[in-house]
Amino acid sequence: MSRREEFVARTQTLAEEIARASDRPVTLMEVCGTHAHQFARYGLAQMLPEQVQLLSGPGCPVCVTSAGEIDAALMLARVPGVTVATFGDMVRVPGSDSTLAHERARGADVRVMFSPMEAVELAQGCEHQVVLLGIGFETTTPGVAVAVREAKRRGLRNFSIMSAAKRLMPALEALVAAKDVAIHGLLAPGHVSTIIGAGAYREFVAEHRLPCVIAGFEPDQILRGVLALVRQLAEGRAEVENEYPGVVSEEGNLKALAAIDEVFEPADSQWRGLGLIPLGGLALREEYADLDALTRFGITMPEGREHPACRCGEVLRGAIRPPDCGAFGRACTPEHPLGPCMVSSEGACAAAWTYEG
Repeated sequence: MSRREEFVARTQTLAEEIARASDRPVTLMEVCGTHAHQFARYGLAQMLPEQVQLLSGPGCPVCVTSAGEIDAALMLARVPGVTVATFGDMVRVPGSDSTLAHERARGADVRVMFSPMEAVELAQGCEHQVVLLGIGFETTTPGVAVAVREAKRRGLRNFSIMSAAKRLMPALEALVAAKDVAIHGLLAPGHVSTIIGAGAYREFVAEHRLPCVIAGFEPDQILRGVLALVRQLAEGRAEVENEYPGVVSEEGNLKALAAIDEVFEPADSQWRGLGLIPLGGLALREEYADLDALTRFGITMPEGREHPACRCGEVLRGAIRPPDCGAFGRACTPEHPLGPCMVSSEGACAAAWTYEG
């Protein structure tokens, strides 16, 4: 049997197990951009029985970055003598009236980095101001924290950061409170869970009686996660199950969590699609406040406005699926995106367009 045949047989067997285990209609949600990508890439949703529905949630860090935060980044890029260092997906995300890509075409110095430490090294070797855009969930935040700590240690006066980091657990609370859709179980993100640990979900699951399963990213790992959720629901259980034990521990990555805690503290944060979430983000602690870019350049976070035809926020809440948006594949395509869900490689709209058409 070829590897492809083995793959097909393995996934089909899991799909059949899910069908046998599901005894009622259920709606499950993944809160991981990579899961959304894999579901679309391998057609996993089409393999599930009709009674098991799968939605994408707020698992794409670029997508949940608010319009105001994008506009603040654009304002920083327009300051003479400032270099903005960012991860690649952010460059094409539309703000109220522009993108970082457009600002770069107009002469702004916008650099794509692969590691936050690149921004520190850039500042070390030049005289102009370097602003790091601190975007992402707990997966990328430790690297940002280490970069900020190192810049402080080196005494770099030309380095600063705009923190738009997000915290997963407050977002899950906001998602449940939104009540846009009845969610019966959550497929938790493998990447974030490596940092925060399986234990981070236990209080949430106990309070809301919402099953939660941590899954890896291969098709069979994802389907095992779905199977575990369906079995919990059929048996009337609501527990945290770790289906990614080789990577995710109960307590998480303690060194990474310590790095985050040293540099940042929880703060209220605007999320696209979910609004203002109490303690849903991270701000610099007082010891690092002099590295805050918005304060350094006198910029107040604007409210920002999204394109009126873009329904990315509803996609992130699971209220609609990408094709339900009237702009999907028409006014909004990867070449001409109206919102971040069509830009990011982890965006649900981009995944649906690429693999489902």
